[in-house]
Amino acid sequence: MNATRPAVIGNRAALLSHGPVELRAAVLDVVEAGLAACDPGEAVERVVALDGPRLVVDGVPHDLSTGRVLVMGAGKATLAIASALCRILGERIDGGLVVVPRGHARPLGRIDVLEADHPLPTEASLAAAQRLAQLARTVAEGDTVLGCFTGGSSALVSLPAPGVTLEEKHELHKLLVRSGAGIGEVNAVRKHVSGIKGGRLAEAMAGARIVNLTVSDVSGGALDAITDPTVQDTTTVDDAIEALRIHGLWDRVAGSVRRHLESGGAESPLLERVSVHTVVLVDGETACEAMGARATELGYRPIVLSTSLEGESREVGATLIDLGRESARSGRPFTAPCMLIGCGGETTVTIRNSAVLGAGGPNQEACLGAALRLREAESVAAAFLDTDGADGGSDAAGAIVDGDTAARAAAAGIDLRGALHAHTSAAALGALDDLIVTGSTGTNVNDMFAIGVATGGGGS
Repeated sequence: MNATRPAVIGNRAALLSHGPVELRAAVLDVVEAGLAACDPGEAVERVVALDGPRLVVDGVPHDLSTGRVLVMGAGKATLAIASALCRILGERIDGGLVVVPRGHARPLGRIDVLEADHPLPTEASLAAAQRLAQLARTVAEGDTVLGCFTGGSSALVSLPAPGVTLEEKHELHKLLVRSGAGIGEVNAVRKHVSGIKGGRLAEAMAGARIVNLTVSDVSGGALDAITDPTVQDTTTVDDAIEALRIHGLWDRVAGSVRRHLESGGAESPLLERVSVHTVVLVDGETACEAMGARATELGYRPIVLSTSLEGESREVGATLIDLGRESARSGRPFTAPCMLIGCGGETTVTIRNSAVLGAGGPNQEACLGAALRLREAESVAAAFLDTDGADGGSDAAGAIVDGDTAARAAAAGIDLRGALHAHTSAAALGALDDLIVTGSTGTNVNDMFAIGVATGGGGS
């Protein structure tokens, strides 16, 4: 298998060793089709071509004869994009630097590859951001910079704003992750307490031509929430402050963070002098089209419910599964057999105790929320997963549940409600052999779900 291709579900046999096997298999087939369609490397091959001295990106020509060609980026899907660019451009690439999650680096010819940490920034994240900033300062007029910033870059490259330490930035990220704030709110804060995000990296390369190739991992596909170091920021300092206040964090963040946000230097720069062309290679729509096609092949009517998932994870899981249950029982709002699908955006988990990050994840909590609503004999199965393969920083992409899950848990002495309260969903679902394991997929379109509704099962 190509190293940049999304991994298939590695523990499929275990997942199909119990429950309504045929229905669970259909759900797994559908999410695998969605993952395969999200391969950013294959998308680059489709939209990027070298035509003599010109680089043609999504039909737009860019003259490469005026200066150097550099590749710069960071994120979970960055390595696949940069690898494809190496295959297409070869020696036309003069240099570059990309930052990838720890354990995922491999040589890329003239492009340096660094590893850093996620979901919280570390010294490696600071060093990587400093290297990117240093490279940006060497960019001259006429150069072409191919940007590959994708989901996860906020932690992988973390350059605190002046006066803010890495430790204080680390604590800020931790508070935001645990707060239940929406990803848009989180990004607004991160961008205004950064020396590289919010278009600041692009500002340092004014005079160059920036061509962004990215993968959408946010609701609505706002570019400044996807590849924010190299596009115009659309949020304001007031947005960042409001987000911190709404979630009760304003008095908990470091004083240096508050002072910076209240200073005149926190607003993001205007990029009026910078040439920026951005192409979204893969998004939730891409995944949903492939999932729908596979569902149809399997005899299920596909219904796309969302490409902009947001909300508290357990509540999202419960709400979506109720649509499946009602459809199975009464044929409304959808007639069985059907497959309710969605991809894109991100659900959140609000942590109000001392739960350890990585002991579960949003999609695993969505599964528990769904499992607790299902009843025995209901012909419904649901998979929720993070397309990068690591839900909430855990080793699982997500999980699959069905009408038998709650009963199996009770028989085994597994407290699903307790797992939700303690945010230890991984242990509960792992004990039930319901965790979905893909390994790193090389992409990141955030949350994906498929809910299969078969005929002939209503439950009580």
